[in-house]
Amino acid sequence: MIEFLHTYGMMFLVGSWPNGPIGGFAGTLILAALGLAGAFPIALLIGVARTSDKRSTKWVSAAWVHTFRSIPLIMIVFWAYFLLPELIGFEVPPFATALAAIVIYESAFLAEIVRAGIQSLPAGQVEAARAVGLGYFQTLWSVQLPQALSNMIPSLVNQFVSTIKATSIVYIIGVQEAAFSAQQINSIELTGALRTYLVLALFYFLLCALLSKLAKRLELHLQNKRLGLAV
Repeated sequence: MIEFLHTYGMMFLVGSWPNGPIGGFAGTLILAALGLAGAFPIALLIGVARTSDKRSTKWVSAAWVHTFRSIPLIMIVFWAYFLLPELIGFEVPPFATALAAIVIYESAFLAEIVRAGIQSLPAGQVEAARAVGLGYFQTLWSVQLPQALSNMIPSLVNQFVSTIKATSIVYIIGVQEAAFSAQQINSIELTGALRTYLVLALFYFLLCALLSKLAKRLELHLQNKRLGLAV
């Protein structure tokens, strides 16, 4: 096993880089981070719309959330892979295709985190803001969102963990990431597939366990801060 890790460890971590595009777990982290970063502005709008008093706005935002939360990511990847070139008239690189699919998929999940963060705030704060003359958007941006975003941080880290695991799907369209690197290594080795995918699972476990631990620490810190116990 040690010899195997010595031979293929860097391939698991960065793929064929620097002789080719960056991949492996570095590619997975880049894809997951860009996916969440791209999805968050969309999710913020949808999440806020979910708390709106307007029925039409709530209906449209709820339709987006329930539609994309109910469809497997692999289906959205296939739609992006086959539909995007038809819509724009030229081929889209696999990485961009996967990123577009992840942005759409994750926006539905992040929107629910945003909605829950806003609705978890005491109603009295909104009433107090309105009482001093703040309008709907002033109350939202000055009072609700700053507190809600702070409370969302542990959930966002947990969603990042889920996104890292979900990116393993996109190897089917040739995106350079961890599962794609494992497939390449398995093709080189020809035998020992169990060892290759065991190492892949170990990498995923260590990375996701570390991030989950971070999320728990953040949640505890925020809880202590609300209680006035944080330093």
